[in-house]
Amino acid sequence: MTPAGPVPPLRRPRALALMADDVFDQQMDGPRLDRFARLAALTDLVHTDTLDSPQVREAARDVEVLLTSWGAPRLTAARLDHLPALRAVLHCAGSVRPHVSDALWERGIQVTTAADVNAVPVAEFTVAAIVLASKKVFTLGALARQHRDAQSRRDTLGPLSTFGLTVGVVGFSRIGRRVVERLQMLDECTCLVVDPYADPAEVAAAGGTLVSLEQMLGRVDVLSLHAPSVPATDRMIGAAELAALPDHATLVNTARGSLVDHDALAAECLTGRLHAVLDVTDPEPLPATSPLYGLPNVMLTPHVAGSLGSETLRMTTSALDQLELYAAGLPLTATMTRELLEVSA
Repeated sequence: MTPAGPVPPLRRPRALALMADDVFDQQMDGPRLDRFARLAALTDLVHTDTLDSPQVREAARDVEVLLTSWGAPRLTAARLDHLPALRAVLHCAGSVRPHVSDALWERGIQVTTAADVNAVPVAEFTVAAIVLASKKVFTLGALARQHRDAQSRRDTLGPLSTFGLTVGVVGFSRIGRRVVERLQMLDECTCLVVDPYADPAEVAAAGGTLVSLEQMLGRVDVLSLHAPSVPATDRMIGAAELAALPDHATLVNTARGSLVDHDALAAECLTGRLHAVLDVTDPEPLPATSPLYGLPNVMLTPHVAGSLGSETLRMTTSALDQLELYAAGLPLTATMTRELLEVSA
């Protein structure tokens, strides 16, 4: 979506796309490449996946704006020394963590992220997983492949219903907020939210109730994780937290694998007491010997909840919106700072 309201005349800063070759081909289709060329002054070097060759360094000396995405190198002090004109890094993907450095922040270079629009497919995937998990679809499907009599096993899996569901959402993030909002479509759904930084009024406006993790765990049918991977959240869902979940509850993780103690999760799931839908793990992928692979009550997907395929074009559009604001001399609206990154994915 382009910036709302009248936009002042554009200055067309010198810009360069910095991302892997295949990512550029996917994220810069014809309309978006045309818009990039209208908003910025481009040279013959429109795109590169490296800043380390002499030819690229020479061509990039007057680059003021980088459009980055997957495959971009980290912007270290040594690389920034060859980008003396750089003023903004506009990221066409979610987390900027792999690409930024202390030197980037110290030089006052603006950074934006497309994490807000990347939240859309993750929230959609999560809500779909919650609905299907509430009917134990993943477990029943796996049992049907193994035993061909899954229908006779339905009564062993607890309630198969989305009515009156209680969902625990850990992390009222860009994604967590959207999940809470979308779950309001379910009749009499209760959303309990855990987030030390969330405003109770904002949580209530989205349809949730702010509680502590201890208050939440024993009440949920589904526990959905949306917290960032920071030291404070490492293995935050461990043996004690999993033991506190009710029988037949489902853990859904589309955030970061480091939030969960996978050995403790495997121990619970081996008993059949809990179910899990894991789009992320730690490590990723799990070791081939992990018992989680063979359990019918565990669904493992290979980190597909985030933007893939044509969904990535939404993120390019977001970054180009920021470029339009920058070129017009207007404040950027999707900024990331060092302080925000400390509590972000």
